[in-house]
Amino acid sequence: MAPSTDHGIGERRKACVSCGCSAVDHAPGSDVEEDQRMGRLLADSPCSHLTVKVKGGGGLRVYKRNRMIVTNPVVARKEATFNTTTYDWAPAGLNQTLAMQYMELIPQSQHPVLGTDGALERQRQLSSQLPAYDQDPMKCQSLASEEEISTMLLFVKSYKQEVLGVGEVALPGEGGALMEAANQRTAKDAKDGSHSGRKDAAAHQDHGSSNSATASATVSTNGTDDQTGHRCTGCRGEVAKESPAVYAERAGYHGALWHPTCFVCSECGRGLADLVYFWSGQKLFCGRHYCQTVWPRCSGCDELIFCQSFHTAKDGRTWHRHHYCCWKCGQHLDTPCQH
Repeated sequence: MAPSTDHGIGERRKACVSCGCSAVDHAPGSDVEEDQRMGRLLADSPCSHLTVKVKGGGGLRVYKRNRMIVTNPVVARKEATFNTTTYDWAPAGLNQTLAMQYMELIPQSQHPVLGTDGALERQRQLSSQLPAYDQDPMKCQSLASEEEISTMLLFVKSYKQEVLGVGEVALPGEGGALMEAANQRTAKDAKDGSHSGRKDAAAHQDHGSSNSATASATVSTNGTDDQTGHRCTGCRGEVAKESPAVYAERAGYHGALWHPTCFVCSECGRGLADLVYFWSGQKLFCGRHYCQTVWPRCSGCDELIFCQSFHTAKDGRTWHRHHYCCWKCGQHLDTPCQH
């Protein structure tokens, strides 16, 4: 693929032409860009309550990210001082005690504390797992026709209404309260006539409740409130009653729960950034890997392929036909080149 001279980043390959690193690693986006991208993703979905309208933005929504500031007294000195820690993100809807219990259950290196490697890793995870070009045609370089744009828009609308979700943290046994809160949001949005995603989610919620009831009657089901206690859907290990767990509305509030470290993509095994998940085939996926189960992804530009004709290499990787070439010199990949 021919390199771009725009700030050293190959637009089609989305990588630095000098060192070959991902554009995400090369120049992570700002908080504002991140919240705008997340707002677009969650808008018109059952998770739209995690967004807020932009004033004067013509209906655009941004991510209402839950930041957390923890202040602890320092008693080593005669005069009282305080040590303040700011988390770029924390699970929504929790008191600080439970939020900190959740943080203690994930590796220290993943704590999204402002100014640390953990916060930077969170940004990288969001950009990798939820690429802007998997949800916004304006961010794609390879859509070649109105038909492809329409196909992508329908795909995005479909996954927002049917598989996209954001995990919720609560203690085992509190799934019923979470389900009631979700039902109240659905009823309110239906009454207001706003956020079609939640209205569409009403039917899904009834379906999910039915699935949960069926699952609860099955001895082997994980996460149910039976005499054997609470079992993690991921590792099948026990979840302590006093330990925060992650619930997923799409999976049914009484049918499944996860240890925080088990709430991962079933394809890549990585923790789901900000608990954003895609639920399909009774499995959790990150956005990137869910999309790849529906549409092939180009190994050259990293975008989904919506055209009918594309190249599949012997190793199974797929390419837009005009991207099946060396990204430095443009030589066809079936012909050896110096790179």
